[in-house]
Amino acid sequence: MQETISSVLEENIAAVKQILGEDKTVKLHRFQPLAVAGIPCCIVFVDGMVDSIRINESIIQPISTLMTAPAPGSAVIDFLQQKVLQVNETQKESRMAPLLRALLYGDTILFVDGSDKALILGSKGFAKRGIEEPAGETYLKGPHEGFVEPLLHNLAMVRRRLRTTALKLEYFTLGSVTKTDCCLCYLADQVDRNVLAQLRKRLADITIDGVLDSNYIAELVRDARYSPFRTTGSTERPDVVAAKLMEGRVAVFVDGSPVALTVPHIFLEQFQSGEDYYVDAFFAGINRFLRISGFVAAISVLPLYLSLVAFHQAFMPLPLILSVAKARQGVPFPILLEALLLSLAFDILREAGARTPSSVGQSLSVVGGLVIGQAAVDARLVSVPVLIIVAVSSICSLITPKLKSASLLCRTVLMFLAVWFGIYGVILGCIALIVLLAELRSFGVSYFSGLPLQQYGSAEDSMLRPPYWSMRKFGRFLADNTPDKRRTR
Repeated sequence: MQETISSVLEENIAAVKQILGEDKTVKLHRFQPLAVAGIPCCIVFVDGMVDSIRINESIIQPISTLMTAPAPGSAVIDFLQQKVLQVNETQKESRMAPLLRALLYGDTILFVDGSDKALILGSKGFAKRGIEEPAGETYLKGPHEGFVEPLLHNLAMVRRRLRTTALKLEYFTLGSVTKTDCCLCYLADQVDRNVLAQLRKRLADITIDGVLDSNYIAELVRDARYSPFRTTGSTERPDVVAAKLMEGRVAVFVDGSPVALTVPHIFLEQFQSGEDYYVDAFFAGINRFLRISGFVAAISVLPLYLSLVAFHQAFMPLPLILSVAKARQGVPFPILLEALLLSLAFDILREAGARTPSSVGQSLSVVGGLVIGQAAVDARLVSVPVLIIVAVSSICSLITPKLKSASLLCRTVLMFLAVWFGIYGVILGCIALIVLLAELRSFGVSYFSGLPLQQYGSAEDSMLRPPYWSMRKFGRFLADNTPDKRRTR
């Protein structure tokens, strides 16, 4: 492979053809100035990834109609770059590898005979998706725009919200094959330097052949890789990223992915929504409390029921004992197996509804649940109380979609502890869960950061969202907490 640019035009063209092979999307166009002889030129671009109008009007036409020759002794490539070409992005390059990388990303390469340098000309024009609201983060009130796949478009949406010189962008590349462009984004006057240093180190240690989405990076840089609780946040909304940057976090953008990563990520963020800051504080507080209660119910209601039925019938009222005993007559399965099968059936229906087309997915989930549930009860395969409690637990787990996998795992473990050790097993399991969460760290920050019991005076915007006029702190746990600053989220 030719590593440097040759001063002979035909050698450069032959090298490009040799490297890229018979790729019919790679176009070459030879031309030269109309009134200036001896300056043969050639542009190379990838069809479908460039703006053809820009190439014709800003590159080919200015050179083809050139009537003035460069001054004697001056470099032709510099003359074209400074006085002829009408392109706002130009870069001289003498190596072949950067040229090919720019070519395959939608730029145009200009070779000039007699010059051992080539020009990279900005001409990107590939198709992209329009800006729309993310399907997984819809708001009734507030902004209705989300990130798209091109990296520069996402950074522009963040810059539009944070019009400050403190916003810093650090570009880097990951993937030995994909050469994916990524960007580190933070506010220099708010970011925690220890968090930033740890993230830079972990990103520098990544060795992978390709990065196609931000989740590749999330799994490689996160703490506690085997924990079901994520220690890296993710969002598709630019307003959420802007708010987290003002709180001292760091965001990571990946070209080709509409999902931005934010670190550090704490436990309370699982229950917070961007819409909490666009509605009345009282209403937002109720919603946040419901999310927390839903998570607690999702992991504990079914295990508590199993422990009462299996071990602690004395704690149940007599009518309830008789009702449960009557409902379980003729059921062939143990109560634990019955609950596991119903939970599995519910998750299968939920996954099937999510994977099928939207026109039939919702109907499939509703009708399938009703039909299968009623048929199972009529066939005496399951009891009605277990069916109701499994449904309640599964619905509660949907309130916090970010904790879906964690809720499922915790509930299953607590179910086994409930059947083996009764309510004492459930209590010990919950204590163990709290201890494990307290031990978690996200880039050196406690996972329970912001909770009243963990850090006195830091719970201003945690389990409830106070009114803006009563907020005294700028940021939740990382940013500067000096008085008289107000959150702009």
